[in-house]
Amino acid sequence: MIVGGWRPAEVVDVVDASSHARVLRVRVTDWPGNDAGQHIDIRLTAEDGYQAERSYSVGSYGAGDIIELAVDEVPDGEVSPYLVRDVAVGDQLEVKGPLGGYFVWRAGGVVPVQLIAGGSGIVPLRAIARAMSDAGVAASGRLLYFVRTPEDAIYRDELTRDAEAGGVPVTWAYTRGAPDGWQGRVGRLDDSGIAAASWRPDDEPLVFVCGPTRFVEHVADTLVRLGHPASSIRTERFGGA
Repeated sequence: MIVGGWRPAEVVDVVDASSHARVLRVRVTDWPGNDAGQHIDIRLTAEDGYQAERSYSVGSYGAGDIIELAVDEVPDGEVSPYLVRDVAVGDQLEVKGPLGGYFVWRAGGVVPVQLIAGGSGIVPLRAIARAMSDAGVAASGRLLYFVRTPEDAIYRDELTRDAEAGGVPVTWAYTRGAPDGWQGRVGRLDDSGIAAASWRPDDEPLVFVCGPTRFVEHVADTLVRLGHPASSIRTERFGGA
């Protein structure tokens, strides 16, 4: 039963994405489907009645009653440690959504598209990359993904496999440690590095940037300096949860 917009949901699959992140698949009662890039609210209720709510992006899109989430643990968070460390198949949650209509891409939408993610900011951009591949326009997308180390990357194998199979191409940016044999830079990319991995302003891309607040602000400012109109840059940012 849906009460106040909250839908009962059940965890149906749990997969470790890294030492501090998990991919969850959740079956949501009467789920109406969602666009690529949207998010949900999750509510947890303790035995004593205490409730905590947090927002999470959806890594899947389209119809069907199962949605995919990727949750990165935030130290001292109220919700993410439970979802990463404790939640199990069969556990019950409450979900509100889908939410958001600005940070989305739909089939037939603007191309080319530039996706820039920091850490778990990859989640909604993964949904957009999937939607672009399914729409047959993966070649019009580019993904620049910033992670501390290869082990911190969510969807690492899937992104690599899909890119090799003709999906949205991925450029990796490692800020603290790179894989063996890496020939590129390690550390935060400067303006020229971001420019080299992105569509040019003359290509008139629609740009999606998602990640921690300081990361998003830095990337958005860099893109504007490079000549991208601010109106073409869509951002989504997050803090601890």
